[in-house]
Amino acid sequence: MTANPVASHPNPRGYPSTSTHSGPLSEESTLASLTEALLAEVPTLQRTDPVARPDVDDHALVRLVNHIIAAALEHDASDLHIEPQPEELHVRIRRDGILHPLVNLPTTVARAFIARLKIMGNLDIAERRLPQDGRVTFEHEGASVDLRISTLPTLHGEKAVLRLLKRADVIPGLEQLGFLDDTLTMLRSMIARPHGLLLMTGPTGSGKSFTAFSILKALATPSVNILTIEDPVEYQLPSLQQTQVNTKAGLTFARALRAFLRQDPDIILVGEIRDAETAQIALEAAMTGHLVLATLHTNDAPSAVTRLTELGVERFQLASALIGVIAQRLVRAPCSACGTDSRRDPKQRPFPFSQAHVDFATMEQPIQVSSDACRSCGGSGFRGRRPLHEVLEVNDEIEESILKGESAREIRRAAREAGMRTLREDGLIKAEQGRVVAADVMAMTTQR
Repeated sequence: MTANPVASHPNPRGYPSTSTHSGPLSEESTLASLTEALLAEVPTLQRTDPVARPDVDDHALVRLVNHIIAAALEHDASDLHIEPQPEELHVRIRRDGILHPLVNLPTTVARAFIARLKIMGNLDIAERRLPQDGRVTFEHEGASVDLRISTLPTLHGEKAVLRLLKRADVIPGLEQLGFLDDTLTMLRSMIARPHGLLLMTGPTGSGKSFTAFSILKALATPSVNILTIEDPVEYQLPSLQQTQVNTKAGLTFARALRAFLRQDPDIILVGEIRDAETAQIALEAAMTGHLVLATLHTNDAPSAVTRLTELGVERFQLASALIGVIAQRLVRAPCSACGTDSRRDPKQRPFPFSQAHVDFATMEQPIQVSSDACRSCGGSGFRGRRPLHEVLEVNDEIEESILKGESAREIRRAAREAGMRTLREDGLIKAEQGRVVAADVMAMTTQR
C-alpha cells in the first residue's frame, strides 16, 4: 500500500504536483490501519461474496471506502477513479481538470472495493462483464453529496469512476459565473426573450450544464413552468420539474420533448442535442413560444450552427429560432491564498505565446511564490477553475448568414464584427486581470 498523493507519480502534462495535500489521506497511519484491517477481512469477504453488508457501518471495507470518498471531497475533486492494475489498485482524483494520484492500495482489495461501491449504487455485484451506472447520496460533514457511479470491465478487473456532483444550493447566480461585464449584459438580454433557442457548447467537462442551471436559477419564478430532460439529472432544483432519460423504458430526449409540449411549459432545458429528431423538436418548441436551452458538443460558438444543419435542421428554422450560443472552457485559477503577481521569464513558458497578439513580456502571471505547502491548494499554486466564454448573439447579419448557408468562418466573421470575443481573447483579458493564467488559456484555446 502506498499512501503517497502525487509526488511519486510524474505529471505527463508538466503541471505542478500536489504531493502535500492536506486532508484525511495525509494521515498515513489512519489509512494504513484501515487497509491492514481490510486485508484481514479479505478472505472472509471473498468466501461470502456479496461483500460488506451495507448495514455494517463499522466494517473496515466500509470505513476505507468512506474515508477515500471523504478525502476526494475535501480535495474539491470532481471525479474519483478506482483503477485496477496488475500489482496495485490505483486511486486517483480529478482536481481542477487534472488527474492526480491519491493513494495506491493492495490489489487483493480491488474486488471487495468495487463491490462495495456497487452496493452503494444499487448495482449488480455479480455482473462483472458489462458496464453499470448508479447513483448514491453520500453524507459528508453534515451535508448530502450526490455521487454518480460508473463501472467498466477492464483487462485487470473492473474500474469505477465516481462523479462528485455539486449540490444544487451551490449553483451560483449569473453574476458569479465569471462573464466579463459586457458579455454578461449580452447574456441577460438573450435570456430575457420570451422564446427562442439558446445553446451551450463545449467539450465534456467544460461546465455547460452548470451554466445552464445558473440561467434556469435566474429564470425560475412562481409564474413560469420549467421542464428539463437530462441524462442523467445532475443538479436538483426544487423549482424545476426534472425528467431523466431512460432508454430501456423508451424514454428518450425526443420522446420527453414531445410530452413536454403537452405540459404547458414556459422554459425547457434539453440536456443534450444528440440526434436529428431531438434537434428538430427543440427547434419547433423554440418557434412556438417557448424558451429552449440546450447543450451541444462543438469547439466554438459559430460551429453550433453548422452542427445543427448537419443534423438536418432547416436553415430557415434555425435562423428564425436561434437566439445565441455560449461556448466555454474551464481553466485553472490561481490560488488566492498563496499566489501572487510575479513576472515570469518568457523562456520558461511552455506554450508558444507568440501566437496571440498580446505583449506577454509585460503580462504578469499569477504563480506560487511560497516554498511552504499551502493548505488551500496543496502547494500547486492553483485552486479551482474559472470559465472562458465565447458568446454569439444572433443579429440580422448572422441570421442572413444562416439563411444563405454560409460557413462557420463567415458566421464567425459576422459575429466578430458585432463584438464577439473568441475564447482566447476572453481568456487573455481574464489573465491580465489575474483571474486565470495565460499559459492555460493558450493551451486550451486556438487562435481564430
